[in-house]
Amino acid sequence: MMKRDELGDLVAFLTVAEERSFTRAAAQLGTSQSSLSHTVRRVEERMGVRLLTRTTRNVVATEAGEQLMETLRPAFNDIRGRIDALSAMRQQPGGNIRITSSRHAAETILMPAVKRLMTDYLDINVEISVDQRFVDLVAERFDAGVRLGESIEKDMIAVRIGPELRMMVAGSPEYFKRHPIPQTPHDLTQHRCINLRLPTLGGLYAWEFERDGRPLNVRVEGQFVCNDVPMIIDAALDGVGLTCLPDDHLGPLVKDGRLVQVLEDWCAPFPGYHLYYPSRRLASPAFALLIEALRYR
Repeated sequence: MMKRDELGDLVAFLTVAEERSFTRAAAQLGTSQSSLSHTVRRVEERMGVRLLTRTTRNVVATEAGEQLMETLRPAFNDIRGRIDALSAMRQQPGGNIRITSSRHAAETILMPAVKRLMTDYLDINVEISVDQRFVDLVAERFDAGVRLGESIEKDMIAVRIGPELRMMVAGSPEYFKRHPIPQTPHDLTQHRCINLRLPTLGGLYAWEFERDGRPLNVRVEGQFVCNDVPMIIDAALDGVGLTCLPDDHLGPLVKDGRLVQVLEDWCAPFPGYHLYYPSRRLASPAFALLIEALRYR
């Protein structure tokens, strides 16, 4: 049978391994670096194998350490989920919820719902981390994430929180005074287009089209490349070139005449924003309230 202090030692090891720093782990656990170092050595001596490699810059798990981390993470996440679920016995739901999201989804969908939730339930605390990259929810200890439905991994539970979207190709009226309207995506090779640098692999987004059920991807060229959507929109408004972005970004600008939409027949709908979280996560009352506040109706 595992002794009580051995369980605490494993928590200490996992914190150091995930933070990759004795300093940050000690601050998180409310202890000293020397005490934490002694605890980790005790775990290594008990198991008879080195778990961490200490360098001048950080701390890296050995192969044995990685295996132990993979064993401990789901177990401790399950414990945390069950403890959170106990708050159902409280009259007022409460607790902490950490969410990762792209900026646009956070601003347009997530924040309005979170503001209402925090107003109605003063014991619920929410942290939103705005990040364009795909985040490992379990490894980085997030409760949930917000991303487009088609980009969510199959082992996650996904809850629809927004309508279907379409890509939209548009340019400023000034741009089209100097350039003809493209009739097909192939015509884009004759146009100046603004390229989006993707945050994950760093490549350029290939503009995606579909007609009669047949997909078509087009690599476009132009003078301007950027990884920030608001800057791309500003450039399109200034006539730098055509842009291709989801219609929830460009639709209002097309509606008020600041941009002109083209190739509309080539842009098929795709799944919009979803809240996603690990399938094994036990929903606390606070998290269940968040899901209901965000669920698209």
